[in-house]
Amino acid sequence: MNRPLVLVAVALLFTACEKAEIETYRVAKTKVPQVAAAPAAPATPAEPAPARPPMAAPANAQASMANTAVPTAGGANLSWSAPEHWKSKAASAMRKGTYTIPGEGAEAELSITAFPGDVGGELANVNRWRSQIGLDPVAAADLPKAITRIEANGLKIGIVDAGSPGGQRTLGAMVPFNGATWFFKMTGPDALVTKEKPAFLTFAGSIQAAK
Repeated sequence: MNRPLVLVAVALLFTACEKAEIETYRVAKTKVPQVAAAPAAPATPAEPAPARPPMAAPANAQASMANTAVPTAGGANLSWSAPEHWKSKAASAMRKGTYTIPGEGAEAELSITAFPGDVGGELANVNRWRSQIGLDPVAAADLPKAITRIEANGLKIGIVDAGSPGGQRTLGAMVPFNGATWFFKMTGPDALVTKEKPAFLTFAGSIQAAK
């Protein structure tokens, strides 16, 4: 046999054997189960903004009678006679009366209020007036020096006169009457209030139970 032909035949046989061992497989596509998406959580409503804390009470609770949570006193009233040069103004829910006192380039004001009970007592009321014009409070032991006491028409009246370094002055009268306390308070420039003091004392002496 021709040697080259034998070699070719062997090569072809070897190649055929290799091809017989190679198999091709087709794998069916596996369907991946679709997982339903979890339902979206309902939108959470925005939390309301925290409530703002209440405003802190003033450091000095006696700083203003207008801030005093006390009803105006009712019942029997007092009457008085005011100097002609005092100009009367209309009363309000908080006041029994108001006067303006004219001066040279300035004016003072006199307010008249009445509240049930003693409104904290004389010491608290004196110190409230003092705080309004920037004065330090007085101690209980010094209260007798801060009040001048007079009697008029069967009424006991406490007169308070206090001036501040800032040039303001308060001249007031506290009058207990029929279970309430009446306050007659003049405030204004030091010079004007000092000038009006004699007229104020005459005015205080005219206070009496209304007839």
